[in-house]
Amino acid sequence: MGGPGDPPEGTPEGGPGGAEDEYRSVVFDESFVRAARLQEFSAEERMADHAPAVRRRPPLHRGLTRQALVLVLLIAVAFATAIYMGVRHPYGSPQTRRAVESLRMTVIPLAPQGKVPGTTDPERLYARSPAAPYETGAEGIPLPASRGTAHFSDSQVVTALTTAKDYVVRSSLYPEVLSGREVSPARALIDSDQLDQFDQSFDHPAADGRHAATGWVVRIDPARARLADGRIRVFGSLHAAEADSATLEVTADHTFVYALRPTGAAAGAPASLFTVRREVTFRLDRDDLRTHQVQLVTSYVQAGPLACAEDASAYLRPLLAGQTARSGGPAGTNPYETDSATALCGTLATGAQPKV
Repeated sequence: MGGPGDPPEGTPEGGPGGAEDEYRSVVFDESFVRAARLQEFSAEERMADHAPAVRRRPPLHRGLTRQALVLVLLIAVAFATAIYMGVRHPYGSPQTRRAVESLRMTVIPLAPQGKVPGTTDPERLYARSPAAPYETGAEGIPLPASRGTAHFSDSQVVTALTTAKDYVVRSSLYPEVLSGREVSPARALIDSDQLDQFDQSFDHPAADGRHAATGWVVRIDPARARLADGRIRVFGSLHAAEADSATLEVTADHTFVYALRPTGAAAGAPASLFTVRREVTFRLDRDDLRTHQVQLVTSYVQAGPLACAEDASAYLRPLLAGQTARSGGPAGTNPYETDSATALCGTLATGAQPKV
């Protein structure tokens, strides 16, 4: 019995079925036909003036698929980005970061030996004090000449010094920081691993050597005193050195002299000088250099005239013109002298006061 496509009587003997079986393995599908380089003219075309029976077809243009083009483009972009980042990154490959230490701080009040001298003219106070030759504001914090170290380039050392100077300026000269209204200018430069200690020092200040707000910034009690002259006198130095192959250390040693009047007093009320000596050690690793932030390692502060009995952890509460301290500490300490150390409370040297 024949198949569904065969005649009822079956395929005739010697018919085309045998030839079909012979060439069944040769398949002329559509792609094969379209790929042929020669094409026969149609019967209608051959009736015209075409001498040849066939014509040559133009070659097929095989291009990349859209997916392949997108893939090639993505690879090229990734390769270019890798090269760009390798050229632009100035601090080398990321390394495992050393744990950041907590800031250790000491705040030493210096009590006056008699009445705090004062006058209505702040300029006269400055002129008759050891601060007379000091520069005003940030001009008193010049950057030193610097060179690269064994593991840090010239530009990295300059970045460390500049960042440390920025912190000194923001924490000692900004009026909003001095008055206790803001801490954000200084906080923005603190390494993120020290922010918890920084915030706790302002939220819950304590004289425990770790959490005094006055160990981080110069902060004068706004209920007691205000600036009588915004031209704060400053003198000091910055020094950078390599602590190890991964860290730069900057030492900032500066004396700041503020002219103050009692809060709420008239502009003509007597003013007095308040002197703060700050020695701060900073560390900056390669992450800090990149983000322009600092780690504070030690902060040593001498400030006066202050009363020894006052808690200086939250604010510095200066004694003002005409006021005296009930008791002092060890023999006179002069915050203008770089080697003048003292204990938990000291006596402000007579030579550190203006002669009025």
